[in-house]
Amino acid sequence: MSLDIQNYSHKRYNILTGEWVLVSPHRAKRPWQGQQEEVVLSERQRYDENCYLCAGNKRANGEVNPNYKDVFVFTNDFAALQKDSKSFLINDGLLRAESEQGVCKVVCFSADHSKSLAQMSEKDIEKVINTWQQEFRGLRKLENINYVQIFENKGAIMGCSNSHPHGQIWSQLTLPNEIIKKDNNQLNYFRTHNKTLLEDYVQQELKHQERIIFENRAFIIVVPFWAIWPFETMIIPKKAERDIGYISQEETLLFAEAILMLTKTYDKLFNCSFPYSSGIHQAPTNGKNNEYWHWHMSFYPPLLRSATVKKFMVGYEMFASPQRDITPESAANTLKTLISRY
Repeated sequence: MSLDIQNYSHKRYNILTGEWVLVSPHRAKRPWQGQQEEVVLSERQRYDENCYLCAGNKRANGEVNPNYKDVFVFTNDFAALQKDSKSFLINDGLLRAESEQGVCKVVCFSADHSKSLAQMSEKDIEKVINTWQQEFRGLRKLENINYVQIFENKGAIMGCSNSHPHGQIWSQLTLPNEIIKKDNNQLNYFRTHNKTLLEDYVQQELKHQERIIFENRAFIIVVPFWAIWPFETMIIPKKAERDIGYISQEETLLFAEAILMLTKTYDKLFNCSFPYSSGIHQAPTNGKNNEYWHWHMSFYPPLLRSATVKKFMVGYEMFASPQRDITPESAANTLKTLISRY
């Protein structure tokens, strides 16, 4: 690709959301005198008697966790969505509101309090994926559930309130903002090309080989051309599939391999337990065909230059448009160098 894109300010288009990101590669050379986060290097315990997610411990609502050995799921004790929320609608001129219903669950990845996905085995991560699938299939059958969001916040810097390895699943009546954007753009592309948007994008990335950091028979890990976060990545299945309910047993293990390779590489980048928010975007569960959807998993890590320097979304990013300094190609090259050592 042209060297201009590596040296001069420009905008890049996000094909999934229809939004632009400003890229300023020349700013990566500026000195940093801003905030540096403290790195906690203390050794973690396999079991923490004060952790409300550890096996056998009492949670905040008084319930006691079973002595689980691998993956444990429960309904969130402080759920953001209420299953039995009162139905109401406010439409008063420019003042609009409507009730929202849903079910929120917590997924403990392991009974070992000290582990993150990066320290787990492929087989253990496969169990997590199997649980995601089971929960997704169960939740999509519920009345008034039209979307299921699977995600993980890792690290205190990402607002995670408990360091035990866990993620969450929020399911709800209406489609969230990001899904509405991705739904519209994927539908429009499919109507024109009779292929999924990400099916063609994967082929283009495989051709260029500039931003792919890892691939196996079923998946690629890529720093998206339109990435906002410094070391943002996506895991995309090569085969067009609507949601994780379609993943075969072989694909599940290959998906686990991709997650493990990526999270281990993140930890090596700045020699720390790398924080991020990750999430799986997949087709709505609204009973429609949704054949234009191509599910994918995104990782949004905030670290910019080291374990202590974070990318902040402030100023221009809050009031105008997202902006990044290092190019996606530069980030991909850094990650690819690390991942090749495994």
